[in-house]
Amino acid sequence: MKIEVGDEGTENEIRARGLDPAKVADVGDLDDDGRPKRTEWTLWTASAHIITAVIGSGVLSLAWCIAQLGWIVGISTLLIFSCITLYTSNLLAECYRSGGTATATAKRNYTYMDAVKANLGGRMNIACGLAQQANLNGLVVGYTITAAISMVAIRRSNCFHERGHEAASCQFSSKPYMIGIGASQIILSQIRNIEDLWWLSLVATITSFGYSTIGAGLAFATIVSGHGKRTTPTGIEVGAGITAAQKMWRMFTAFGDIAIAYTYSPVLIEVQDTIKSTEGENSKVMKKANIISVSATTVFYLMCACFGYAAFGNYAHGNMLTGFGFYEPFWLIDVANIFIVLHLLGAYQVMAQPVFGTVESCVKRRWPDSKFVNKEYPVKLLGLKSLNFSINLLRLSWRSMYVVVATSVAIGFPYFNEVLALLGAVSYWPLTVYFPVAMYIARKKIDRGTLKWFALQLLTMVTLLLAIAAASGSIEGFGEALHIFKPSLIEK
Repeated sequence: MKIEVGDEGTENEIRARGLDPAKVADVGDLDDDGRPKRTEWTLWTASAHIITAVIGSGVLSLAWCIAQLGWIVGISTLLIFSCITLYTSNLLAECYRSGGTATATAKRNYTYMDAVKANLGGRMNIACGLAQQANLNGLVVGYTITAAISMVAIRRSNCFHERGHEAASCQFSSKPYMIGIGASQIILSQIRNIEDLWWLSLVATITSFGYSTIGAGLAFATIVSGHGKRTTPTGIEVGAGITAAQKMWRMFTAFGDIAIAYTYSPVLIEVQDTIKSTEGENSKVMKKANIISVSATTVFYLMCACFGYAAFGNYAHGNMLTGFGFYEPFWLIDVANIFIVLHLLGAYQVMAQPVFGTVESCVKRRWPDSKFVNKEYPVKLLGLKSLNFSINLLRLSWRSMYVVVATSVAIGFPYFNEVLALLGAVSYWPLTVYFPVAMYIARKKIDRGTLKWFALQLLTMVTLLLAIAAASGSIEGFGEALHIFKPSLIEK
């Protein structure tokens, strides 16, 4: 199918779909849904997007999680959640198309909310939207805070190297770094959509493996040198410095941290929509991407968790790098923290793009003829086609405003990571388990009372109990943070 440039009616129709008419005309051939043919993005770009979304700097806190749970429960929990995530993600991948008898002609669902609405109805769609937006927006703020902490850690590492590890003057504010991150995200947020993020996701994937490897390598070196600390099969022991209640809350928090570390369902459908069209269903490609991504993630998680716990024992740091479990070699610590910052810059955009897309699609449907909303202003750099891009006034204004608000929240609420842990614990169960399972039951018309129905309900109930426990631990941690809270806006 060929779109003729200059056909005003056709161009308006294309804009109503949230597309750029010039791009459609350039592509020429369209997919079955009338959108530009998906020809470039493959199994590997999908895997890169997933790894960027799922591997965060939280991987460096998994040693702390093992310290709370112990060798047996900790490793078992990591493996169990990896299997749950892989299984439910494959169920969700099957929901990309719905409403047709043949896979290749069935209606596409472009977002997670679209899939829920098509399979479970409008009320469930609203519930899904609330959970998804809370999760994505919370992660954006959390990434801003975490990236700033890593930037401060670089400065502190250099300071410790020059003045000694006990230097009291090596304390720095994170606010200037948060502002710098916000400024960089204003620029990166002008990337049109998640398809055009492939290069940023590639960088983020490489750097995530980079800092994970450095953290695991330094921990392994500590073990080999004979400086590893005492570990136990059941983790940190009740006694001096920790009560039975504190042990329980920490275990609950560790369950939540591990579960959240595997979460990427909120962006799975959006990533799947970028995969190039094939004669068959692209759910097969997405399932392969799920296997590659979850497998790679689990290997690195086990490396960091096990080596970190063996190195630091029951009193492992919450973050091996920014928590200064290591001081030397200082330059390697700096490199690892630079990798964390680069990874979080990409992860921020992967999480923010579904938010941008939701708002902009609604606005374009409401004002299909507005130049402010739809007109693209091309910008050419150095005469190279690969560097050409376009500016849209809606995209420029609203995305910039979004980044400013997210950065302001990060600056004003330094305990937001505790809030994020709570949001993650609450949103993990519906987004990663409940909705994929419920949609699978609805699509396959699985009868109540059958063995498969009972197995799926058991999975749902067990993960719900774990999510409640994780939320309880997060609330307890949030309460502790409030007792010591001082507004960051008046930080010296």
